[in-house]
Amino acid sequence: MTHVPKQSKIPSISTLTDHLWLPYTQMKTSPSPIMAKKTQGSHIYLEDGTRLIDGIASWWTACHGYNHPVILEAAQHQLTAMPHIMLGGIVHQPALQLSTELSALLGHDLNHVFFSDSGSVSVEVAMKMAFQYWLNKKQSRHHILSFKGGYHGDTLYTMSICDPEEGMHTLFKGIVPQQPILDLPVTAEQRKNFDVFLEQNHTSIAAIVVEPLVQGAGGMIFYSAETLHYLYKTAQKYALLLICDEVFTGFGRTGSMFAFQQAEIIPDIITLSKALTGGTMGLAATIARTPIYEAFLSDQPEHALMHGPTFMGNPLACACALASLSLFATQPRLEEVRNIGQQMQEHLSACTKLACVKNVRVMGAIGVVELYTIPDMAALKKELLSHFVWIRPFRNIVYITPAFTISSEDVAILCSSIYQTLQKLYS
Repeated sequence: MTHVPKQSKIPSISTLTDHLWLPYTQMKTSPSPIMAKKTQGSHIYLEDGTRLIDGIASWWTACHGYNHPVILEAAQHQLTAMPHIMLGGIVHQPALQLSTELSALLGHDLNHVFFSDSGSVSVEVAMKMAFQYWLNKKQSRHHILSFKGGYHGDTLYTMSICDPEEGMHTLFKGIVPQQPILDLPVTAEQRKNFDVFLEQNHTSIAAIVVEPLVQGAGGMIFYSAETLHYLYKTAQKYALLLICDEVFTGFGRTGSMFAFQQAEIIPDIITLSKALTGGTMGLAATIARTPIYEAFLSDQPEHALMHGPTFMGNPLACACALASLSLFATQPRLEEVRNIGQQMQEHLSACTKLACVKNVRVMGAIGVVELYTIPDMAALKKELLSHFVWIRPFRNIVYITPAFTISSEDVAILCSSIYQTLQKLYS
């Protein structure tokens, strides 16, 4: 008999609607959420003591696992010293050190770090930088070019560069600013169309924005480093800025520290968040190359970047990020990612035998099972939960993005849970 964890004190959705509004949730019809009490490593412990294996590292953030002692120690030290101070007119060592270390890690001339508090905002800042870069150079360019299948955030302007048909923001079509959203130029025909479009429209485009190698929340769509390199060379050809949105892919997820490195390119602007603090606190960064930064230097005050989130560069979050970077420097995280990828490739391959499965793909520590049709999501999630795993499918995508420190045994359980669930429900 299928066993779903039972918990006491679980709020019903009807109760939640009185106070707590959940993300990406139809509050009228969705099942009640599970109630977490604590976390450790790759595990979530519920109120009744049930232990779940976390297959998505809290939306791809907890790369070192939950409650890593190095990060907790850094957080505790900073908490007692100075948990927050404004960054306007005041600076502090954690922000100074983190900006220096990020610049060194990225290399080239990606030397100028602007902090914010979420991935969506980091992309908003990148877009704002791109628009103002041209305005400060006395050129008005009103568009950001992005790609079908892309996802860059839920704020109003980032919605304008997400896929308007396949994404989550179809209701807002006609409300948000209209941007050119093209096919990712993978095939020769797509590249021909892409080049023709830019030939005709490049003077109105401030930047191209792309998720390097993996389009995440748009469908876990993988593409080659060669395609990313083509985008880079095309941006150079038409003198366009290239923004790499590494909110999801940054910090090892695809097998390299940053996905853009696999294509041997240098983006003009890069956005980072999610795993930046090891999943401990919200923090994001928008990092620009020196020529972009220098376009804002002027005797005219209005040429400055007039943006400043209240909690930008929060010292507590910066301390956690520094601790996370120290773990990447001292622990074999990228080797762990490669091992996880090999394990997922081996274990998920069984899913290819199921009639409901269209495709199985793995890149780095991202494992994806794509179904032919969109399943009954409530039934799918309930069955997965009965295996004591926390996996959050969307549309026709069942994926796992675990912590890099997850055990081989837990990887095997995650993969077998997906196989057994799909076999039971759809075969």
